[in-house]
Amino acid sequence: MPTDCIPFKDTNYFSSLICDYLDNKDSLKPFYNRFPNVENFKSQIEEKGKSVQAQSRTALVSSLKNQYQHINMSSQTLQNIEALKDENTFTITTGHQLNLFTGPLYFFYKIIATINLCKELKETYPELHFVPIYWMATEDHDFEEINFFNLNGKKISWNREASGAVGELDLKGLGQVSELLSSYLNSGKNAERLNKWFREAYTKHANLTEATRYLVNEFFAETGLVILDGNDAGLKRLFIPYLKDELINQTAFKKVSETSKQLNNLTPNYKIQVNPREINLFYLKDKLRERIVFEDEVYKVLNTDITWSESEILQHLNKAPERFSPNVILRPLYQEVVLPNLCYIGGGGELAYWFQLKSNFEAQQVPFPMLLLRNSALLISVKQQKKLEKLDLEIADLFLKQDDLIEKVTRKHSEINIDFSEQKAFLKKQFKALYAIAKKTDKSFMGAVSAQERKQIKGLENLEKRLLKAQKRQLKEILDRVVALQNELFPNHSLQERQANFSEFYLEYGDQFIQQLMLNLQPLKQQFLILNLE
Repeated sequence: MPTDCIPFKDTNYFSSLICDYLDNKDSLKPFYNRFPNVENFKSQIEEKGKSVQAQSRTALVSSLKNQYQHINMSSQTLQNIEALKDENTFTITTGHQLNLFTGPLYFFYKIIATINLCKELKETYPELHFVPIYWMATEDHDFEEINFFNLNGKKISWNREASGAVGELDLKGLGQVSELLSSYLNSGKNAERLNKWFREAYTKHANLTEATRYLVNEFFAETGLVILDGNDAGLKRLFIPYLKDELINQTAFKKVSETSKQLNNLTPNYKIQVNPREINLFYLKDKLRERIVFEDEVYKVLNTDITWSESEILQHLNKAPERFSPNVILRPLYQEVVLPNLCYIGGGGELAYWFQLKSNFEAQQVPFPMLLLRNSALLISVKQQKKLEKLDLEIADLFLKQDDLIEKVTRKHSEINIDFSEQKAFLKKQFKALYAIAKKTDKSFMGAVSAQERKQIKGLENLEKRLLKAQKRQLKEILDRVVALQNELFPNHSLQERQANFSEFYLEYGDQFIQQLMLNLQPLKQQFLILNLE
């Protein structure tokens, strides 16, 4: 299966912040701990190893075993969970929302990158053990972000009323979605497998957390992937000291606000991804997920009648820590407190907000993990590859904006030279002589010469545009094929991985699809992968 790579910055789909990070720019070094390469993991292991307490490992293993009690756990996963008790075991973590049927394709890239990094680290540090972790975002509430997936251009949605943490949602209505999916799939072994996975996950479990755990376990159990639900009383009990600090001292708000200003003052002005609140906690109860605020010397849950004094809320925290849910600012700290974690693997948007958090980690004396941009890939079928060759296109051409791509192809295939640069240069040379004459005669004539130069250059540019437009009409057939191919590979003018679902590739390639991703995604290579599927 031939592959190729292009730099992330050449795709035009990644922010200047991420491209500068990958270039290891000095200006960004204060905002992360260590750059992700194999050699730097040695120091990260030493730092993290000193901070992890044995009782924390014991509590982590106990919580994980409890979470897995109703699922068929592979021997590899069980071994990895047991290994977490050992001081020589560390984790590599990725996290993602509970998207219906895994949502966008990059869900797989995240998890496979996490698994493959563990393998690579084991080869470099054979005396240690590395466990891949998928942290389920069960406490999120953005149902509209997760209630659909795309299959061959069709949006398959789960429509219902939803409130509270999404992980606790029952699966009402997903039986009908299962039937809809079945009607879109053709017959065959791979279609039957997809139907079974969806049906088993979403019609035979109590809530979205259980359904997602089942589904991801079906895909990756044999790799030893450990699936973790952070909405866990045992794990949150480990986090009580930090929750208390958040309620009383609001350290995160102060530190993250300072760091955000520093990032914003850099050149270029990087976009700030998230803004901290004075208290970065939600309150969870039944179908409730609302912010905790401190107003008029009282702690309140917004949009409810729930209030506490300081002593009351601290007493409640000690009794029921599972009711306190960290938001995007505190969730990374929670993760690093409960896990012996070395590295977080995430998308560009995720890494952008992690860069805002380092000072808070330092204030809390928790080691800041290494940050690794997840793998990205463009998957190309044999048929699409042949189209690419027939159209005499380079794969990098397809990453251009569509108007730029059309213009490039038009200029390439036109038998007429559409570039008037030579004529413009000749015209400027003539006007240079006119300027010299104007200077010797009447300097007031200079303005008239300049205006005429602009007018004639503009005229040439308009002629060039008209000629280009005429050539586009003449080359319409080939341009239509170019546009159609780009639209196939970049649906909705976006990266394929952000739009397509794994199911359309599994339908054609079966288990080989996941196997080829496992073989080709190299997390530390840090380039955009072009993968030709066969």
